[in-house]
Amino acid sequence: MPSRCGAGLTKLDKRVQALAVCLSGVAGYVDAVGFLHSGGFFVSFMSGNSTRLAVGVAHWTTAAGMAGGLILSFVVGVTLGSLCGSIDERHRRSIVLALVAALLAGAAMAGTAGSTVFSLALTALAMGAENAAFEQPGGGSIGLTYMTGTLAKIGQGIAAMLRGTGGLEWLSYVALWAGLVAGAILGAAVYAQIAMAALWAAAGASAILALVARRLRVG
Repeated sequence: MPSRCGAGLTKLDKRVQALAVCLSGVAGYVDAVGFLHSGGFFVSFMSGNSTRLAVGVAHWTTAAGMAGGLILSFVVGVTLGSLCGSIDERHRRSIVLALVAALLAGAAMAGTAGSTVFSLALTALAMGAENAAFEQPGGGSIGLTYMTGTLAKIGQGIAAMLRGTGGLEWLSYVALWAGLVAGAILGAAVYAQIAMAALWAAAGASAILALVARRLRVG
């Protein structure tokens, strides 16, 4: 059995680590698409939206409303993902990823139909839900859509290695970060060609990962 997510990425089964990297890639892809389509807002990185909310409030701009709406959608998505995942803890990850795939498919349909606000709200919902894939009873998870903590883990791991008290475990966090960056690069490139229809690829990838998670019995 894999260790609890709260114990950290390096304590997890290698298959679960690989799944986390793939999901981080999906998050990066979707965030890049949302960022470009919204003109500089995030659908998975809520720290950035929190800063945009604060600046918008300070300067009385409409940016505050957009940022606040995306933050609310993300939190609702986490709640929805957590509730759906708790239906069957043994298959939590596959259930949550199926939900993510459905939400992204809805976002793709809305986006291609010209409903920008609804599409962005659904993408934020999906990204919030994705974070529930690694939720465990009692709390603890792996951040799939934000990398500040991951980069901190990399720095701490390098420091431990230099002190002689650690090895190369921190490379798992490098892989997680690289997954998000690679996904974002791909998302930006695909968006430039087909706009919000790019979300169909993310929906398909999430559906495939849901099937993989269930088949491998990793959650």
